[in-house]
Amino acid sequence: MTTQNTLIPLPAPIARLATTAGAAIALVGTFLPWTWTTEFPGDLTVTGYPGGLQILTLTGAILTLVFALCGYGIRGMRWLTPGGTNSPVRLLALGTLGTTGYAMGAISYELGGVVNLEPGAWVSGIGALIATITALGLPSDDPLPQDQPQPGTWQRFRNSLTAPAAGRAKTLPAWAEILIIAGSFGVALYVFTYGIDIPTEESEQFIGFLITAGFAFTALTRAGLISRITALTTKHRNVTLAAALVAAFCFPFTQDTAEYALIGANILIFATVALGLNVVVGLAGLLDLGYVAFLGVGAYTAALVSGAPLSAIGVHFPFWAAVLTGAAVSLIFGVLIGAPTLRLRGDYLAIVTLGFGEIFRVTVNNLNGNSGPDLTNGSQGIPSIPDLNLFGIDFGLSHDIGPFTLSRPANYYLLMLVVTAVVVLVFRRSGDSRIGRAWVAIREDETAATAMGINAFRLKLLAFALGATLAGLAGTVQAHVNYTVTPEQYQFAGSVPPNSAFLLAAVILGGMGTLSGPFVGAALLYLIPAKLQFMQDYQLFLFGIALILLMRFRPEGLIADRRKQLEFHENDTIDVPEPRQSEETGAGIAKAGA
Repeated sequence: MTTQNTLIPLPAPIARLATTAGAAIALVGTFLPWTWTTEFPGDLTVTGYPGGLQILTLTGAILTLVFALCGYGIRGMRWLTPGGTNSPVRLLALGTLGTTGYAMGAISYELGGVVNLEPGAWVSGIGALIATITALGLPSDDPLPQDQPQPGTWQRFRNSLTAPAAGRAKTLPAWAEILIIAGSFGVALYVFTYGIDIPTEESEQFIGFLITAGFAFTALTRAGLISRITALTTKHRNVTLAAALVAAFCFPFTQDTAEYALIGANILIFATVALGLNVVVGLAGLLDLGYVAFLGVGAYTAALVSGAPLSAIGVHFPFWAAVLTGAAVSLIFGVLIGAPTLRLRGDYLAIVTLGFGEIFRVTVNNLNGNSGPDLTNGSQGIPSIPDLNLFGIDFGLSHDIGPFTLSRPANYYLLMLVVTAVVVLVFRRSGDSRIGRAWVAIREDETAATAMGINAFRLKLLAFALGATLAGLAGTVQAHVNYTVTPEQYQFAGSVPPNSAFLLAAVILGGMGTLSGPFVGAALLYLIPAKLQFMQDYQLFLFGIALILLMRFRPEGLIADRRKQLEFHENDTIDVPEPRQSEETGAGIAKAGA
């Protein structure tokens, strides 16, 4: 037996009505001034035209209002809540209150007291508070069993934010499913563009964006919409991949300045290298703590053969030859390092790879003509790497395409997108192949895999070599994007990604063994430090706290496959088709695995 537990004893109709009213009040407040001066970022002084943090509160209030109305069973809105009905409302109300409360606190702190708050801020704050309190009075979507001991307040609160899994959706025409996938990526592109376009000096607005986006995504997950979209993307994998590439291709056309296009290019480099590391860590289960060295090998190789004035080799290969050279040299290093070390396992392998990463950095730092041969120019690195010229297009110049202007970073972003597409294709094909399944078997239990006839050493060496090659491929583009390569760019841990620690964290945060996980993890780990520069001195401390929280509440990563979810959540069960009966004999028939 179960009980519809609530945190606040309110009749459900009154709680829903009050939540709806509170969200409406918070919405109205965003159209009123929140402060009297334009010194606070975002210009919150205009009546009738929300700006800055007001837009985020407005978004949260609208979503809270819409999902609160879904609880009335209004026809045409039921598709919004195939999973939970009330938990999304609670999460959205909490997110709206969090964003509004943060905005009021930031205004008071920066301008010198609550006296600087105008009536609009108080209206939105009170409305969000009403919506949050009364939303806690809504029944739980996933009631606690009555036969368990009386739960405490914290347990009931956590349970109120959970929801049952969404049921199987009705089959739609293929064209409709494809349109939904395309629309989803369009929304994702808009949200990402909005976040990246927030000026770096307006960190208050970016923090509000993170609060709103985090609660909204969790609410959509509880409502069951994310699982429905995930089911469609799984069904139409090729369409999903094409839609993702089209959305990524459109990004530089949404940018007016080179600053944010450069951030986008660096995120792609970071994500592509993380995806290469995902082959080693996510598929094969090899803990590599010196992976950034392979990125450095590719970058230094490209710098030496691309005609840089201080190159010790003095040759100028065309770009395609430089790419192949960088990838080949990285492959050779991967084999040379992997062959004698991959017979180790676990922590021992991690220590050896960490040593390789540091040896690479120290070696290129000493190849300066004094401590060793004059090859890499030591700590000064190789500067003035020339811009590419492909098919008559100078990547160092801006180019006009219709009404759009592509800056230098935008040119390299599009080039990096092509490299990313190649890496995605390699990862996807290798992961779905016989070799990919053997990697997963080695990751799960190397002894059992070896007993079943899998040559573990050869396959681990193949994974190591492939990961090194993909990193070197990305490194050849990074050298041209950054104009220069120096040893300090390729550390184990530092304040500026990519480095080995952040690459590994991107894989773990996004979800090991998944295709999209490293992209999500890399985007978050690169974008957040770039936007919150005032926290640079505490970056590694906050990074550690975030990893601890992730390990506690989401150990499988933000985007995890079913295997990882079952591994880390013991109470989950595998989805097995219901047994059916034969029409002729009436005997039970079960699917394999049932």
